[in-house]
Amino acid sequence: MTTAIAEAPALGGARETQAERGNRTCDLVALLPRGESIRNFVFSGMLDTLAARRRVRVFSVVPNAHFREDLAARYGPVQDLAPPLEPRAVRIVRELLDLAHGRWLGSEAARERWRLRDLEAAGGSKWLKRRLKTTACRPFANRAGLELLSTIEASLGRRSAAGTDYTRLLGDLRPRLVFNSSHVHGGAAIPAVRAAQRLGIPTAAFIFSWDNLTSQGRIMPQYDYYLVWNDAIRDQILGMYRRVTPDRVFVTGTPQFDFHFRPDYWWSRETFCRAVGADPTRPIVLYCTGMANHMPGEPAIVERIADILAGLGEFGPPQLLVRVYPKDLTGRFEKMKQRRPDILIPDIPWEAAWLTPKLEDAYLLTNMLRHAAAGCNVASTVSLELCMFDKPVINIGYNPPGRRTDPVDFARYYRFEHYRPVVESGAVEVAGDEAELRRMLVVALAHPAARSRERRLLISRFFGPSLDGGASGRVAGALEEIMERHGR
Repeated sequence: MTTAIAEAPALGGARETQAERGNRTCDLVALLPRGESIRNFVFSGMLDTLAARRRVRVFSVVPNAHFREDLAARYGPVQDLAPPLEPRAVRIVRELLDLAHGRWLGSEAARERWRLRDLEAAGGSKWLKRRLKTTACRPFANRAGLELLSTIEASLGRRSAAGTDYTRLLGDLRPRLVFNSSHVHGGAAIPAVRAAQRLGIPTAAFIFSWDNLTSQGRIMPQYDYYLVWNDAIRDQILGMYRRVTPDRVFVTGTPQFDFHFRPDYWWSRETFCRAVGADPTRPIVLYCTGMANHMPGEPAIVERIADILAGLGEFGPPQLLVRVYPKDLTGRFEKMKQRRPDILIPDIPWEAAWLTPKLEDAYLLTNMLRHAAAGCNVASTVSLELCMFDKPVINIGYNPPGRRTDPVDFARYYRFEHYRPVVESGAVEVAGDEAELRRMLVVALAHPAARSRERRLLISRFFGPSLDGGASGRVAGALEEIMERHGR
């Protein structure tokens, strides 16, 4: 897989002079605009690797005083990132651009996003506003229209950055590169990126997840360089964005999976079972929940799985271990936790502020995957992670009891562009009803190697050799190469 691309000309012309280098106070400004960025790029050691060789400054969301102290000890004074206060004109153009992009893209995920937004705006003034916006975007839902709106959005954004604290701070630091560690769901980084672009400082972004390009809207702002998980995502971004050229995209893998492949994070089965309250002699089925608004009624499915497992006495019976989606703050599993002590629902060590994973969770998740006999979920990234450990995966493809398939149909998620290849690979099974789920659980527990070949092929095709615990090092190497392109 590609880890570095051939030399490209420096943006803006010649390399910097010795005098200009002398005025520089740091090489890299790393933007950590969401809690998961801290896990992926700090806990993984990526920024530590760079800081050992380069002058690094961190602009970050700060969940609490402990995180601030840790970041400051590693990289010096921390600049707080805050949600952007963009001018109204910028917000309007951004929304119009995002709508036009979704309509042009036409992916299954984009169409579903459009449909749900229509439902949310049903009736009254909301409907009228939605209709006006969707009508206004139509003339721009083509490559030429998108390029025009992108140019306007970039111009307005750079103009709004004039005179901001970020412009003054980056002007003083004069970094070679500004790196946004999450291009999506990281709005706090946008003002700093805009300031860098206004000053002519090169920018790079990490494409945070495998579904982002097909389901999370337009990349805004656009960057000079991109770092991605795999070749498929690299091809997607090249196909969607004409201004992106192959020499500006680096395939590195993602540091979020590095922990799974580092023996220092592995616990013995006894240690793990003691941590989650499980019996080490009985098999464990891991269920990972999803977002409450995307998977309404999911607790009912979880409880029925526990009932099915309780009837499988020939296996021990198996234990159900539930990992509640860390960003689900609804508390919808709390009553079950009290009512069903047979269902293991450990607390997930995330900080509520900025939804930030603690380092302890890297250990917990890795060992949940390692010690599970099989796993269930609704179209989750965890399916890939279970396949990494060659564990049987069962996806739930039916709605909870009593839940209509309108407006939310669980089966629809398996048609999304990012997930459809996983199903088509045969590496996972999709249960169409509870009877199928029971049959699949029995087979998974009795014959865990049944789909081993398909799981291994999927992971090999999707990740190549990048699942080695070293993606953080490749990200650091890519950022160093970019900095080298822009002066020594």
